[in-house]
Amino acid sequence: MERKLRRKSGMDDLKRRWARLEPHITVVGPDDDRPRPAVLLFHGCGGLRDHLPRYAEVAKAAGWRAFIIDSYGPRGWGRAFTLAAVCTGLSFRGYERVGDVLAAIRGVSARPDVDATKLALAGWSHGGWSIMEMMSGAPTPGAFGVIDPAEASLSGVKAVWLAYPYIGPFAFNRLKPWRHCPRVLAVTCKRDHLTTVRNAEQVNAMIRNCGSQVESWIAGGTHAFDEPTNNGPMRHDPTLTAEALRRFGAFLTDAVPHG
Repeated sequence: MERKLRRKSGMDDLKRRWARLEPHITVVGPDDDRPRPAVLLFHGCGGLRDHLPRYAEVAKAAGWRAFIIDSYGPRGWGRAFTLAAVCTGLSFRGYERVGDVLAAIRGVSARPDVDATKLALAGWSHGGWSIMEMMSGAPTPGAFGVIDPAEASLSGVKAVWLAYPYIGPFAFNRLKPWRHCPRVLAVTCKRDHLTTVRNAEQVNAMIRNCGSQVESWIAGGTHAFDEPTNNGPMRHDPTLTAEALRRFGAFLTDAVPHG
C-alpha cells in the first residue's frame, strides 16, 4: 500500500519529511548530551517570529530541549506569500500541515539527547490548529500528506500548549474527539478576531471529555498578543506576554516532571 501511494502521488514518508524539515529547525537547550524532555514549537501562519525563541529559552531554563519547527523554510515560502495564501486559508490549512507535526515528533524522538517518553507540543494559531488536527485525525496511509502517518507514536506526548489556536470555519474537526489525550493548557484571547471565547470553551470542553486535563487561560488581549508586532486587529501586549512566558514554563514543569 505504501509503495503504491508513493508511486502514484510522489507523497512523502515521515523519514523524507523529517529530512526536509531538519535543516531548518532551531534547537535550544542545555549544553549537554543527556536525554532531556523536549518541546516542539510550531509557528503561526505568518511564519517564524521573534516570540518563539523567547519561549524556547523558557523551556531551556526549565531543563528542556526546545525545537522550533519551521514549516515554510523547506518549502521556500516567504512571509509575503504566507500572509496572502496561508493566513487567508487559501492554502496549507492545518490538516495539511499535520505531516510536519508527525515527522517532527518521530525525528526528535529518535535523537539520543531527547527523552522520547517526555514530549510536549506547543502551537501558536495555525500551529495549534495543526496539532489539534493531528490529535483528532485517523493516521491511515496517505492521511496528512504522508504515506505512513501511523509510524509516529504519540505515546510520549504528555502535554500540549495551545496558544490561541485557529478554531474558525476552516477548522472542520475542532469538535472531533482526540485519539490521544495529554494534559493541555489552552490560551484564549478575550479580544480574538478569529474566535469567540464561547467557541473556544466549547472546544476545550470537548478535549476534557476525551479525558485530558485542560487548563484554560483567558488572556485579556488580542490574537497574537505575544508577538512583538502590531498587525491589523492584533496588538502586542508586553505584560500579557510576560505572563504567557511564565505560564509556559510552569506548565512544562508541572505537566512533565523530570529529574
